[in-house]
Amino acid sequence: MRKNKVKEIWAKNETALCGWIATESTVLAEMVGASSCDAVVVDLQHGASDMHNLLGMMQAISATDAVPMVRLPANVPETIMKALDFGAYGVICPLVNTAEEAAALVTASRYPPQGGRSFATARVFQYAGADYFDHANEEIIRLAMIETEEGLANLDEILAVDGLDGVFIGPTDLAIALGLRPGPEGTHQKLEDAIAHIVARTKAAGKKSGIFASGGAGAKRRKSEGVDLVVPTAELYLFKKILADELAIYHS
Repeated sequence: MRKNKVKEIWAKNETALCGWIATESTVLAEMVGASSCDAVVVDLQHGASDMHNLLGMMQAISATDAVPMVRLPANVPETIMKALDFGAYGVICPLVNTAEEAAALVTASRYPPQGGRSFATARVFQYAGADYFDHANEEIIRLAMIETEEGLANLDEILAVDGLDGVFIGPTDLAIALGLRPGPEGTHQKLEDAIAHIVARTKAAGKKSGIFASGGAGAKRRKSEGVDLVVPTAELYLFKKILADELAIYHS
């Protein structure tokens, strides 16, 4: 089976750089994958993509060296299994608030006897190799999003779930949950303390943490704070910023 590059990076105690696709453009997905990103996440929760075009998005990313990953729209077994069948090497599940919900994510994404994933001769075998079934349970990345007060309160129990690789911090929703107005890194000490707590507890559990950042500087900061998977921005926000900067030059 093709090795999971992100897991290889983690094995060296290094931080993986991850792109994020909010549009449904296979061209942009391939372009981000061909950059210096170690992985690319297709966002099915808030992005324009859905299960109807996910297969093409996975193929576009797979044409590069980046690891194809998916942020799921919800913790639904059928969706999890199909995303993996299409070629996702990692799944990020939103709004995981309890250990039971984290366990459901793991169960749906692992073949028996460790889980309840249904087998299909799917597209992923073309990408991963004929021995995919034998190694998928170990190579697939499973991250539970911590973005609510309940999830934060149950963090240690969530991290204790066998087969869960770690957590992915949703700083915007977590800020809102804490009664704060979202902003870039360093805006609220209360949020920074919560993020530091999540990262520390995750490391103590021997697992990995990821986070969405407000840009390259924010991602670099999170890397220095010990986060294992950093997302500098989504391609949609990057395009918007670059366009605004160029038009500002024109109008100056």
